[in-house]
Amino acid sequence: MKTLDITFKTPAQNLACDEALVDWCEEGFQHEILRFWEPLEYFVVLGYSNKIHLEINELSCQKLGIPVFRRASGGGTVLQGPGCLNFSLILQMSRHPGLGSITRTNRYIMERHCAAFSRLLGTPAEVRGITDLTVGPMKFSGNAQRKKRHFLLFHGTFLYNFDINLIEKVLRMPTLQPDYRQKRSHKKFLTNLNIPPGQIKEALKKSWGAREILEEFPSDRIEKLTEEKYSRDAWNRKF
Repeated sequence: MKTLDITFKTPAQNLACDEALVDWCEEGFQHEILRFWEPLEYFVVLGYSNKIHLEINELSCQKLGIPVFRRASGGGTVLQGPGCLNFSLILQMSRHPGLGSITRTNRYIMERHCAAFSRLLGTPAEVRGITDLTVGPMKFSGNAQRKKRHFLLFHGTFLYNFDINLIEKVLRMPTLQPDYRQKRSHKKFLTNLNIPPGQIKEALKKSWGAREILEEFPSDRIEKLTEEKYSRDAWNRKF
């Protein structure tokens, strides 16, 4: 597995990169990829089928100058920004017997990440809901996936030094909630790890055996997706 540690200047480019990488692998690039990136600015990202009026406080977003985007994978709506480390896994399904159904894939990846963070934090992490990682009842990571024919994209976030108070201002209570949340506010549900992001990266690299650096990536494809999809209201505001 190869690693790509790159953050683009705009939210649209960063979202386009994930889709471009999985398509690139699907079309013939034979290496698996572990990518890291951290936003330079705050922006909201809707899951593929999320409805804007149900998930976000648009007036607050407008007042605070926080733009809204949509990703190609499912899952819930999140606020991105500094202090939130993102990872993206591009896995070849034939190499991993645990990658079958959506449920099996979630379990296979989340159990590996749970073990890695339990070692890193020196305290038990848990998998709760569908793809949440928690310490006790507090969530620090959320994840989503998108499957192609031969490869899948599994990506998510780790809160390590994020402004959780800002989430309260721009995100509504999610329409779908895991039982363990018990209708808690964002502030009472989310927590920061308070560890350097470099330690998180190293823990995931070790867990997946990702030590080689990806020297090339499909930059032209990223820019095409940025321009034709992720920068357009027709995609970002489709629901």
